[in-house]
Amino acid sequence: MSPPACRRTTHRTGAQPTSATTPTTTPETNETPRSSADARDTSSRAITPVAGVLLLALTVGLAAATAGAVLALGDVDDGPPQASLSLAVDDRTLAISHRGGDELDVRDLRVVVAVDGEPLVHQPAVPFFSAEGFRPGPTGPFNSATDPRWAAGETATLRVAGTNRPALATGNVVSVRLFVDGRPIARLRATVD
Repeated sequence: MSPPACRRTTHRTGAQPTSATTPTTTPETNETPRSSADARDTSSRAITPVAGVLLLALTVGLAAATAGAVLALGDVDDGPPQASLSLAVDDRTLAISHRGGDELDVRDLRVVVAVDGEPLVHQPAVPFFSAEGFRPGPTGPFNSATDPRWAAGETATLRVAGTNRPALATGNVVSVRLFVDGRPIARLRATVD
């Protein structure tokens, strides 16, 4: 069997001559033979869908990995609650007002009171009803008989007993630090009236 014959023709359009090869049909099969350029087109067309599938698989894989990483983080620690608090001291009564921000659970609070920089010998373990170094019956969420959630607009009070040291006197500076899970959330100061 002999190789297919090709006829060379030249087409002219305007001043630019172009040359093209026109294949002829093979008498035995009545098919037009493919040139090497046609074979290249076929192979490059076959690569395109494969590349598209690979890119799609890569994109889906990256999206799944990103979603998995985000979900694995789960409960991201946002830090301690944020609240705006104020302190007023009258005689031996400390009144702490929740002005705004996050609701606080007093069962998670640790309260540290100091007078002129010196911590009280007995610190309040809130919530309580009766505690050493403090008069019975604190008010608001510091009282163990009330709701332990401390929301904006509420005031909690406690009264320091005369047996606690250092004693409070007019002109003393009282500081109150509040902690949640060992992290400070507020440091308040006021002068005894």
